[in-house]
Amino acid sequence: MTISQKSLDFLLTNYVTNSRDWFNEHKNEYREFVVEPLAELVTKLTPGMLEIDSGFIIEPKIDKTISRIHRDMRIPQNRNKSRYRQNSWIVFIRDKKLYNGLPGFYFEIYPGGFGYGMGYYQASTASMKTMREMLLDEEPSAKKAVEAYEKQKIFTIEGEEYKRPRYLDAPKNLHPWLERKGLSLVHDSEDFDLLFSENLADVIMNNFKKIAPVYHFLIDVEARRIHKSV
Repeated sequence: MTISQKSLDFLLTNYVTNSRDWFNEHKNEYREFVVEPLAELVTKLTPGMLEIDSGFIIEPKIDKTISRIHRDMRIPQNRNKSRYRQNSWIVFIRDKKLYNGLPGFYFEIYPGGFGYGMGYYQASTASMKTMREMLLDEEPSAKKAVEAYEKQKIFTIEGEEYKRPRYLDAPKNLHPWLERKGLSLVHDSEDFDLLFSENLADVIMNNFKKIAPVYHFLIDVEARRIHKSV
C-alpha cells in the first residue's frame, strides 16, 4: 500500500482531536493508512540502504525503523502539546538512540507534505568538533563528502548556526559545514504526485545514494571521536 491523502488526513485529525479514546477507536485506520505504507517503504528501501551501510536496523516495525505516534507525556516540555505527533517517520540508523547518537537517513510525512534526508538528529559537541577538524585538515572522506554535496541539487545543509561566524578564514564552501552546532542534509517537498506514487522509494533511494559519501564521512567522524576519547 502506498502513502495516500488518507495517511495525511489521519495524522492531522488525530493530532487536532488529541483524544486517546478517538485514537483507540481508529487504530485500524492508523495501521492501514500510516504504519503499513511506511513499513512497505522501509522494505522497498532496505536493499539499497544496506548497500550504504550493512549495519542499519531494517525491521519495518514501530520502535525499530518506524516512529511512535505518541509523545512521551512524562517529559515536561511535552505536557502542553498534543499527546500525538502530526508527523510520522522512518529512520535508517545503526542504533535506535537519536539524541547525541549516530547519523542516519530519514523520511517523514506530515499534513503539508513530506521530507527526507540524512545527518544527526542532535549532534554532540564532540562530534561537531571532530567534523570541523577533519574538514579543515582535508581528510579524504571529508573531501569526498564536500564534493558529493556540491554535485547534487536536492539537499541543503541545515542545523543551528552560531550567532557570530567563527571560521571566516576557512574556504567559503566549508562555511555551511563549519558554522553550525549540528548538521543535517534536508529536502522538503509538497510534490504529492510523487508522495502518493509507486515511484517514491526509487526516487528517495536514488537521492540517498548521492549523499552516501557524506554519511560515510560522518561515520568516520564518529570513529575518530571515539578513538580520541579512549
